[in-house]
Amino acid sequence: MDSFVNEKDFQLLAQDPYTFSVLDRILRGNCDLVRTDHRNLIMCHSEKPYPIWMWTPDGCPDDVKEKAWELAAELRPFASGYRYNIKHELAEYFMKRARQEGMDIGISMELFAYDCPNPVRPECPADGELYCCTPEDMEAVISMMGCFHDDIGEKPATENRIREKAQMFIDDHAFFFWKNAEGDAVACCSYRCNQGLACIGSVYTRPEDRRKHYAQNMVFEVTEKIRALGYIPMLYTDAGYAASNACYEKIGYVLRGRLCTAAMV
Repeated sequence: MDSFVNEKDFQLLAQDPYTFSVLDRILRGNCDLVRTDHRNLIMCHSEKPYPIWMWTPDGCPDDVKEKAWELAAELRPFASGYRYNIKHELAEYFMKRARQEGMDIGISMELFAYDCPNPVRPECPADGELYCCTPEDMEAVISMMGCFHDDIGEKPATENRIREKAQMFIDDHAFFFWKNAEGDAVACCSYRCNQGLACIGSVYTRPEDRRKHYAQNMVFEVTEKIRALGYIPMLYTDAGYAASNACYEKIGYVLRGRLCTAAMV
């Protein structure tokens, strides 16, 4: 197994362009860990506390799944609290192998990957408007990103990491607030571009301002901006959030792939 990627790896990921869009993007930057055979298995960990990504082809043989299990056990063991974003067939193999080792691994999250070829304007308008954040909004962006991470229960390794991400989004004109009629920032989202796709993330609405259609209108407006730039809009969702998924589907998002996060139970 090599600790570097080459064009063969990106060709492999092109077989799953939506579900492994994030893996493609992080492999093009700095990662804590990379292992690949350039054929059937790519393992990548960007940094703590994020999950490890592991790509395998559809219908891969058991010897590849076993190698994936051995790599996980050696380099980022489940028993140490690491989580894996993987295809369901690999998750099933991992759960079986875990039982053989006296461990209990389960699926902690189901992930859906969507794209939006034809956006549909929301039926229910929201008061206020979309606002693109500027350097003057840095502290407000950091605060809203902190709320988002608290909401999903996954904080970056350091507070400086949030600031670095906020700076990157602001520099790229890719972090947005939805400001209500009073001018208050009630929701936020961002996007990151990679290989023709632009992945929307950090979608968050303050608890007291939910069910007012802010997020739906915000995501629609950002989707339109992404398309105007020539990128295909996409996003990941937690499959368990039926209301959020229905919201995205109403504005034209189409389910393209499924993944799961495997972790110790």
